[in-house]
Amino acid sequence: MTEVVAHEWIHNFLTLRPLGIRYDTTPELRTMNETTASIAGKEIGMLVIETYYPELNSTGNNLPGLVSEKSQPIGPGSFRQPFDYRKEMHETRVTTDQLLSEGKILEAEKYMEARRQFFWDNGYPMRKLNQAYFAFYGAYADVPGGPAGEDPVGPAVRKLREESESLADFIFRISRMTTFDDLLIATEN
Repeated sequence: MTEVVAHEWIHNFLTLRPLGIRYDTTPELRTMNETTASIAGKEIGMLVIETYYPELNSTGNNLPGLVSEKSQPIGPGSFRQPFDYRKEMHETRVTTDQLLSEGKILEAEKYMEARRQFFWDNGYPMRKLNQAYFAFYGAYADVPGGPAGEDPVGPAVRKLREESESLADFIFRISRMTTFDDLLIATEN
């Protein structure tokens, strides 16, 4: 919950600055905005937990109620690997993009439907998996992989965060940007 609140607060902060004002101008600016909010949300959320709820601080799935049935033993001395949504969605996005780039539209549609069923079978009920799904969720590129596919915006935002002295410095720097080119220039070395 702390991560979500911080994420949304960052959107509020950005709303009155160039990056936020231009949120819907281009897909790249939207991804820059969402990725910034995701990165900051995670960092601020973890700081709140560490500061006020240290007993809940965890690097794994040790928080109460977060033990997955998929991580339980399935036989003597063996464990089922947990389903890696991010990895599987990344594979889905990259394969779909490849099929579409080759003009194989029907094959891409069939592939996405098969993958939607695969996600459903692994505990991720989706009504529809299509290019609109990728267009929306692809904007959240705070970690490698996932529905962002091979989009270069997420890695550039993450690089700016790594090169920034602090979270505040990162947020103030990116909030003044008005184009993806501004981000590329800021991360050139």
